Amino acid sequence: MMKSPKRIVVFQTAFLGDVILTLPLIQILSRNYPLCEIDVVTTPLSAGLLKNHPAVSTVLAFDKRGTQKGISGILRMARFLRNRHYDVAIVPHRSMRTAAIIALSHIPDRITFSTSAGAYFFNHIVEYVKSKHEVERNFALLTPLGISIPQREVPSLYPSLDDINTVNKFLFEREILHQDKMIAIAPGSVWNTKRWILERFTELAVLLAEDGYEIIVVGGQEDSELGKAMYETGKHKNIYDATGKLSLLQSAELIGRCKILVSNDSAPQHLGVAMRTPVIALFGPTVPAFGFAPYGNENAVIETLGLECRPCSIHGGDRCPIGTFDCMKKIETEMVYAKVEEMVKARKINIH
Repeated sequence: MMKSPKRIVVFQTAFLGDVILTLPLIQILSRNYPLCEIDVVTTPLSAGLLKNHPAVSTVLAFDKRGTQKGISGILRMARFLRNRHYDVAIVPHRSMRTAAIIALSHIPDRITFSTSAGAYFFNHIVEYVKSKHEVERNFALLTPLGISIPQREVPSLYPSLDDINTVNKFLFEREILHQDKMIAIAPGSVWNTKRWILERFTELAVLLAEDGYEIIVVGGQEDSELGKAMYETGKHKNIYDATGKLSLLQSAELIGRCKILVSNDSAPQHLGVAMRTPVIALFGPTVPAFGFAPYGNENAVIETLGLECRPCSIHGGDRCPIGTFDCMKKIETEMVYAKVEEMVKARKINIH
């Protein structure tokens, strides 16, 4: 077991959801080493999400696909980390680029998974257990430090007062006064095949709006066409489009005020978990067994079971490989609507 560190860097530059799922590990680290400086290297997009987090000392943005791409970017980042004199690097991200940066940074203790493309650059290797949830897989990276793996730790996010006020302004300008009736819908995903059919998202939004809910369509700038289409097609006074209008932490704050979030298997489901909003996640080409379902007990997954073609890939893709898209087409609007009603009843949400 290594000696107690003074400076730790956690390196996670994968997708936004992966960064959120790394937070429980960081939170546990902070509790075990309250005097330790814990920095996080992540993408410029994810960097904004980690602002104000009490477990994170400094957020270091690594623009691996932009200004810091290629060999020169690897060398610059390695030199930057080397000059910060970290004692420990914890690396859930498993790419060769990340491994090369850590190898060149001369950090004494380097921890990663056995499945890392550059595992031989590390001196502490832990098993990547496919059968576990990603949050719990990440906990294994704590074992070389002698930290007991916790039974449960949920990610947390910390919107600022400015974020809270921005969301207040968004709701006030749209005259959304009944916040106890808000439900969030996140129709987007980086991968096309992970998206439930947009018309069904819209049908769901209209059904719930007719029931008296205030429906907030959430997502980033890349989801704004989906949000606009739902708003214009739904044509209901209780449907509002927030896509592309808020920062990540502001979106998290808005989701946190909603009673339920309906999302694809994408980053918003993890935002919901981090803000303690129950999530209904729709899984198509991917499966919860991969370890990326919404973490916690209050959430639900809707999926099409019994398809031989499923799962078809780890992440999803641009189009269905066999052209049927049955994994999503067989999820009917009424199925999701019924699950929302069930969760509303379980949580005793009064909408009348």
